[in-house]
Amino acid sequence: MKKNKLHIIFILVVLLAVCAVLTIYIVSEYMSLPLEYTEYAEKYSREYDIPLPLLYAVIKTESGFKPDATSHAGACGLMQLMPMTYEEIAERLGEQPDITKIYEPEQNIRYGTFYLAYLYRYFGDWYTALAAYNAGIGRVSGWLDDRRYSSDGSSLQEIPVSETKNYVEKIKKLEKKYSDLLEEETK
Repeated sequence: MKKNKLHIIFILVVLLAVCAVLTIYIVSEYMSLPLEYTEYAEKYSREYDIPLPLLYAVIKTESGFKPDATSHAGACGLMQLMPMTYEEIAERLGEQPDITKIYEPEQNIRYGTFYLAYLYRYFGDWYTALAAYNAGIGRVSGWLDDRRYSSDGSSLQEIPVSETKNYVEKIKKLEKKYSDLLEEETK
């Protein structure tokens, strides 16, 4: 009888430990998914018709939500815009390019979201657009023309550059997590 009680207590302790570990894991997963700059993200996600979870996933991947982030290649801000791309976006929007605003969160999110929407319209596929956001339009267009990477010439079945492939895969995973998180927040 005493053995059975000890056995049951042992099982309960193990179950509690497993529950604690799972709770810590779930909490840390959500804590690693910041929802910052929500006013701008929501506004420009609606304005440029980009899924909000996808936009958050791009910002998280590009800068980790650090508005002053600068890459080794010279990309700037939350959405890591190259200065030349920033100026091109300003011209497409009919605005005077003001490079001094490239790090401002609202301006960077607005321009980055506009550019991502432009790439989506250009390619017609979110993940091909993301590949172009990372590797450039010309490079991705070349991959689409190559049967090894695209069977239909309009979407990528394979991304030949590991950095871009990993980038797109990371965003896909983060998009799902942000989708789940945003769904939970609306309950």
